[in-house]
Amino acid sequence: MQLIPPSGFETQPWKNGGGITHEIARKEERGRLLWRLSIAEVGSDGPFSAFPGLARILTVIAGEGLLLDTPEGRLSALPLAPLAFPGDLPADCTRIAGAVRDFNVIYDPRRIRAAVRVLGAGTESALGAAPGRLHALLCLGPGCRLGDTSLPEGAVSLVDHDANAVAEGAPALVATLDRI
Repeated sequence: MQLIPPSGFETQPWKNGGGITHEIARKEERGRLLWRLSIAEVGSDGPFSAFPGLARILTVIAGEGLLLDTPEGRLSALPLAPLAFPGDLPADCTRIAGAVRDFNVIYDPRRIRAAVRVLGAGTESALGAAPGRLHALLCLGPGCRLGDTSLPEGAVSLVDHDANAVAEGAPALVATLDRI
């Protein structure tokens, strides 16, 4: 298990000045991104960055949410409702009511199958192991555990073995990355 506290995230401003990204972890192979986990702080409305050849799952973790206008129609990114869409889909973002924080999983869908699920407060879930599988547990509040290990609020734990995730006092997110 690898524990990454918020102080270990790499923070960088967006090129368009509309927010900042806190990169939690990433994996590359042969100079190409395999997957990236991050938290974005969306401070203003505007275009989303494009990630050609990649896919993304966005989950709002603070704020009222985002409306994403795309050539394929409007997508609603609402609190604790994972939203999957192509990384190269042009999207113009409108915040529903003020600033938003969201958790992002960006991945290469030719090499990775990804999913994000919400553990509601007071629930637990078994994280199963499989060859090439990695789980990332994001604690959205106090009272989060992985097995017997208590995790600090805002921290992310990366685990590639069987473990039991518990969200006691607040929800948590579990991102699962499976190598295809």
